[in-house]
Amino acid sequence: MSTSPLMSLGIKAMAANYAALQTTSHNIANANVAGYSRQQVELATAQGQFTGAGFFGRGVDVVAVTRSHNEFLTREAASAQSLAGMDAARLEQLQRLEGVFRTGESGLGHASSAFLNAMVDMVSRPADLAARQVVLARADDLAARFSEAGATLDESQFAVTGELKAAVAEVNSLAQSIAEVNQRIAALRGIGQVPNDLLDERERLVFKLSQHVKVSRIEADDGSMAIFIGGGQRLVLGTEAAKLQVVPDAADPSRSAVAIVDDGFVRPLGEEAMGGGSIAGLLRFQNIDLTAARNLVGRLAAAVGGAVNEQQGLGLTLQPPLGQGVGSDVFATGPARALPNAINARDAGGNPIGSVALTITDPGALQPSEYELREVPAQPGVWQLTRLLDGKVSTIVSGDVVDGVRIDFGAPGPQAGDRFLLQPVTRAANGMSKLLDDPRSLAAAAPLVAFRGPANIGSIGVDRLQVNAAPLPQPGATTRITFTDDSGGYTWELLDAANATLASGAGTWQAGQPVPAPPLDINGYTLQLSGVPRSGDIITVEPTPASAMATNNGNALALLGLRDAGLADGRTAIEAWSQAIADIGVRVQSARASADISTAVASQAEQARSSQAGVNLDEEAARLIQYQQSYQAAAKVLQVAQLLFDTLLEAAAGR
Repeated sequence: MSTSPLMSLGIKAMAANYAALQTTSHNIANANVAGYSRQQVELATAQGQFTGAGFFGRGVDVVAVTRSHNEFLTREAASAQSLAGMDAARLEQLQRLEGVFRTGESGLGHASSAFLNAMVDMVSRPADLAARQVVLARADDLAARFSEAGATLDESQFAVTGELKAAVAEVNSLAQSIAEVNQRIAALRGIGQVPNDLLDERERLVFKLSQHVKVSRIEADDGSMAIFIGGGQRLVLGTEAAKLQVVPDAADPSRSAVAIVDDGFVRPLGEEAMGGGSIAGLLRFQNIDLTAARNLVGRLAAAVGGAVNEQQGLGLTLQPPLGQGVGSDVFATGPARALPNAINARDAGGNPIGSVALTITDPGALQPSEYELREVPAQPGVWQLTRLLDGKVSTIVSGDVVDGVRIDFGAPGPQAGDRFLLQPVTRAANGMSKLLDDPRSLAAAAPLVAFRGPANIGSIGVDRLQVNAAPLPQPGATTRITFTDDSGGYTWELLDAANATLASGAGTWQAGQPVPAPPLDINGYTLQLSGVPRSGDIITVEPTPASAMATNNGNALALLGLRDAGLADGRTAIEAWSQAIADIGVRVQSARASADISTAVASQAEQARSSQAGVNLDEEAARLIQYQQSYQAAAKVLQVAQLLFDTLLEAAAGR
């Protein structure tokens, strides 16, 4: 009887257990490698040999080495990682942005209030150049604060662009690596066994790719994997990889966009299409959060600067000749811009054909928003304005005023299919600066003075004179208001320098109402009166004499009044800044909550994947002992077979 079947059984058993030991050792060695999938040897009983006495076993065969892998859990872990990457990238940028929106004395609201509070001394001593110099110093500090905030926001934009370029470079590198692994996997497909370690390597690359962009994947028959991003754009197909590129945004070239370069064509990818990943988070921060921050800061700069300039223009300065120096602007702010889209019609030189111009007409009505101007679909020549802050849509024509901004079409105006991004306040803070250097150029005096007649018997008096126009409709004219009864009835006359009547009228005054009652305008001013009139009482409004310029503080009082006035959409400067801080604070808290949740979900998804595919060292140690004992037992079988063979040889030799 031959001993070779027994030896074959022992050899097969030893080989099978050695393979199991080798695979278990491989698992232990890679236990701490990210993305490694546990491997195991698949064994199968060898087909038995038939004899007249029945089938005798022929041992065990090593069929394959498989990896513990769940496609669904792997996809879920990658998808969750994309969302976590997007939220984390946005939160990081928002936390940096908080440094611009400071509270207390370092905030822009306090700086605006400090500048307006400096008017107190100028009100008390309008001719004091030292008091005026303090106002200019506060103005310089305010302008510098706004300009610094704008520069910091620019730095945020530069940081976003830099991080986008770094992320895009890593995506391109990962895509190329996936294509190379695809080639290696496809080349090994014909051997009939799965290259487990290469599949793990590809999964690790795809997982890292998912941190930057959300991917969808399809596995081909040859084992290669196609990777798609941005709503179906091909990134990897077989052994070929496309490239991403950071390009200027079509609507605003100062911002960045991401495009895919495929066969020489550059296709922009929208932030919404990216779906997830750090690139989507950076784009969302840039296009939504950073834009909102710019508009909040810019709206306050334009509102404060515009209100101060407007009131300054209503007063008179100490510049000679006294009584004729109308106040010039205190602040310059960045321009309101209308940016043509990259797709707009252009001439042979590449310049846009159509143009749009913006003019701020009411700083107090400005909104912290940008606007999109485009032709109404299916209505050629009809232009639609969308406020991007809240999606409000209106149809406009050239010259319309929307939210304190007049929109004028150029010559030629917008062409069919054109789009424009309107930025009334986006760059206002960046260009803010103080224009005045001479303290005498501050317009503390009002161009008109009002006083009660010396013979008045009632208690009627002037509470406040508010000049509303510069220049006055009738410069140098005097108004005489005469009460005709004790109930508030009055007549008025507008007289020129020669005491000739230019205009006249009548009205009835009631406590709390201005004179003249709107919409009447006598000469570009309104009076607030107090007390009780008697028939024959007179109120006179006349040009401020040159001799009184040094003591008149009428316009300084109006400038001081801006401190408590609704400068930005009905809010004071401090209230508007508090609202801006609250807006950014809510964004940060919301982003932090989203990041916490998405990070927890990603962690749970990875734990679910690794619990099935990962290596448990305790289990592997137990298997190592099991296979070691099995190997030793198989060796014992081989030893027995050898002894039997030696016995047979001795018997055959007749020993």
